[in-house]
Amino acid sequence: MHPSSLFGRLVLVLLIGLLLGQLLSIILLFKNRDQLLSKTQEQCLAQRMIEIVQMLESFAPNRRAQIIAILNTRRLRVLLSKATLPPAECVASNSSSFAPFLTQMHQHLGNERILCITKINVSPTYSFMVNIGLQTPLHPPFIAEVQLKDGNWVSFEHVHLAQENIATPWRLLISLAVLLITVLSLSLLAVRWLTRPLAILADAAEHLGRDIHHSPLQENGPTEVRQAAHAFNTMQTRLSRYLEDRARILIAVSHDLKTPITRLRLRVEQLDVQPLRDSFLKDLDEMQTMTTATLDFMRGLENTESVQPLDIRALLESLQADYEDMGLSVTLEGDTPPPYPARPQSLKRCLVNLIDNAHKYGQRVTVTLKNQSEQLQIIVADEGPGIPEAALETVFEPFYRLETSRSRATGGTGLGLSIARNITRAHGGDIILRNRLNGGLEAIVSLPNSAC
Repeated sequence: MHPSSLFGRLVLVLLIGLLLGQLLSIILLFKNRDQLLSKTQEQCLAQRMIEIVQMLESFAPNRRAQIIAILNTRRLRVLLSKATLPPAECVASNSSSFAPFLTQMHQHLGNERILCITKINVSPTYSFMVNIGLQTPLHPPFIAEVQLKDGNWVSFEHVHLAQENIATPWRLLISLAVLLITVLSLSLLAVRWLTRPLAILADAAEHLGRDIHHSPLQENGPTEVRQAAHAFNTMQTRLSRYLEDRARILIAVSHDLKTPITRLRLRVEQLDVQPLRDSFLKDLDEMQTMTTATLDFMRGLENTESVQPLDIRALLESLQADYEDMGLSVTLEGDTPPPYPARPQSLKRCLVNLIDNAHKYGQRVTVTLKNQSEQLQIIVADEGPGIPEAALETVFEPFYRLETSRSRATGGTGLGLSIARNITRAHGGDIILRNRLNGGLEAIVSLPNSAC
């Protein structure tokens, strides 16, 4: 599984790239170092053999056996012999891999000198560490025979005793760990610095959905970030101007309609025909109600009220007392949440619309408060007939009403739920409707437990 955030993915890519780059650089470094060490070892080995041959030739044959014991080492053993392979077979046994070695010895001992080198079939403990360059591959084991000037022969046996490590593993691990921690720390700071503008932009977009008049983003940082912030601020300005123009037009139209409606009412009241006059007055009352509701709806979109701590339970208790004065029953249940940052008048209008709606169609109303860790829920439940499942979302559309269960005869313009949802969403929450199992409808207001 890969990280879901951009920060995590960038860190993962940087970490994998750093590990691969470090491993490849170590392999290349040790490979080059091994080649140099192998060449140096070959030159030192040939030079020692040349010096031994020259030293033996400087002593009498009867004294050479005494010197041999001193010349032996753990990796190079020296033996004296009197007979060896014929020259033809000796040349044939020389491997091409020893060509540089033979060339160096001929340069110092002379080309007429008979040299015979045979590779020993010994299986050294080569491992994966040797193959990738973390361990030094020694010169291949061999037996070399050199003819002295007096015709005698000296044999050199070069063997492997153990592999040599360039660097102990714990030092490599510590070096790699220090490098990883350093680069990873810098990478985390760099990635956080680069991704922080995206988080700020996302937060600004979230606040834009709650408050179109939210303060604009600061246009600083890299070029791409400044361009994104400028585009976001431009979009916010255009949206704000569009909503203000639309609200201004609708408010002006709704307000201007009051004057002709009033004139029509005065003229209708002068009619002598009672049935016709009552019909006209009923239509004018409905137009007046729709105009007033439209003005309330547009005011609910403005969000000009400031945010302040609000005791929601105290607000509901005051509403409960008001409804009891009107002879309407409202039961209050649930928790007592701490003061919530809200727009008091807007939230009161939202709750009044929901409780009024419940009283119109459900008689008895119960309001339940649930203070949860992530959200505050206000549930307004009634005992009415409920509404069809397919219309649970449609009823939030402006001027939409269900003709079957909630007709125009009951009053209302179809804006109450729309106003309530707009207010709730302006607080960062939402409203959903749900039919109760035992009958009735409940409106669930969910507000986030964070500042607006």
